[in-house]
Amino acid sequence: MKRFKKIFLSIFLLLLIAIAVGVILNYSKLNILNGYSAKNMCSSVFLAHRSVEFTDTYDNNFDPVHLAEDQVDMKQKTASASLFGLKERKAIYREGLGSVLVDDDFDEKASVLTPNRTKTNTGLAYPYGSLQQKDTIFETIDYNKIHKTVSSIFDEEGEYIQKTRAVLVIYKDQIIAEKYIEGLTNDSRLLGWSMTKSILSTVYGVLQKQGKIVLKDKAPIAEWQNDDRKEITINNLLQMNSGLEWDEDYGSISDVTRMLYLDTDMTRSQIHKKAIHKPNEHWYYSSGTSNLLSGILRKKLGNDQEYLDFPYREFIDKIGMHSMLIEADMAGNYVGSSYAWATVRDWAKFGLLYLHKGNWNGTRIFNEDWVDYVTTPSPTSDGDYGGHFWLNAGGFYPDAPRDMFSANGFQGQRVFIIPSKDLVIVRFGLIGDAGVDFNTFLKEMVSAVK
Repeated sequence: MKRFKKIFLSIFLLLLIAIAVGVILNYSKLNILNGYSAKNMCSSVFLAHRSVEFTDTYDNNFDPVHLAEDQVDMKQKTASASLFGLKERKAIYREGLGSVLVDDDFDEKASVLTPNRTKTNTGLAYPYGSLQQKDTIFETIDYNKIHKTVSSIFDEEGEYIQKTRAVLVIYKDQIIAEKYIEGLTNDSRLLGWSMTKSILSTVYGVLQKQGKIVLKDKAPIAEWQNDDRKEITINNLLQMNSGLEWDEDYGSISDVTRMLYLDTDMTRSQIHKKAIHKPNEHWYYSSGTSNLLSGILRKKLGNDQEYLDFPYREFIDKIGMHSMLIEADMAGNYVGSSYAWATVRDWAKFGLLYLHKGNWNGTRIFNEDWVDYVTTPSPTSDGDYGGHFWLNAGGFYPDAPRDMFSANGFQGQRVFIIPSKDLVIVRFGLIGDAGVDFNTFLKEMVSAVK
């Protein structure tokens, strides 16, 4: 019996030592893990109006984020998260600005500017208004194949592999398929993650139409004026080939995770990075670049209220994307890399705007040639990337049309725009290409349109 106790104590001590070593080695990562959990919980509950239980079960239920323990204050509209009580992080919700991770220096009681929003009733059916569409049957559509293909990327009961949450298919402005998992509806706001980059790019398209920006202009960054970085243009930033150093690794403490979960002002995260390539010679995906562009936008528009109002007034609310909200960082900057929320139907309106080349039911939002710009492959991107949009020009999805382009986000958020088929396809989920065969899905969808 004594021997058994000694063995048990030895195993217990070794286990404690292993846990202690693991905590020590990963202690600094807890800032990121707890930050993700708190931020996502706060946004899900107070912006998307989902329950704590739903968020724990779905949104935050992946390794290692599921290890964090969340606490939600419904009255104060805050969420906090910690692992074993260590490195607690807190997020607060601000009406009009969404949720933000805060640090100890942040003044939660300080007054903040918020965007002015407008909502008009056009008296029209979706997508140009809020009324129901009339039933329309297209002889050119194989509806059985459409619905079978849509269902194919949803999990069967008891499975949790593809993790698709919503799919919407629009042909010639008409919804021809729409499906959601239980707990979500067409009124549910969903996070687009990096699809926000394409929203930000569109704001630049509006600026270009209004003559407020020239893409060949040098980036107005004071810190770059005495070295080679002064040659970087707005175009280089939109095409992600500025040559600036950046580490876009979400599995470690990297430039992007420090920016999203530690930085007060995300627009400055890449400003102090050195140039490791000449502009236009090396394509590299960088969320820091997108937030840098958000900061440039703030400078261009001249004052903070105009910066907050402009995307909504000139673009988002103008096409009736009234559910959309772009969250801001502690310094009041839009997180143009990652944090736009909207219903699936409003995300589809975004795709339709590009399908119609900037013309929204007779109102021009951006010039027609802006679509040509964002779909022109960035040098050295192998035809995969344009002006803050993903392209299929290089055949990334070999069985999908080459003219297809898309807004893409983490965990497989997609707005596919296929001009040659007059299609917009929106998919939301919790896993991307690793769990969903998008190539086959797109092949089957396209083949269902005669």
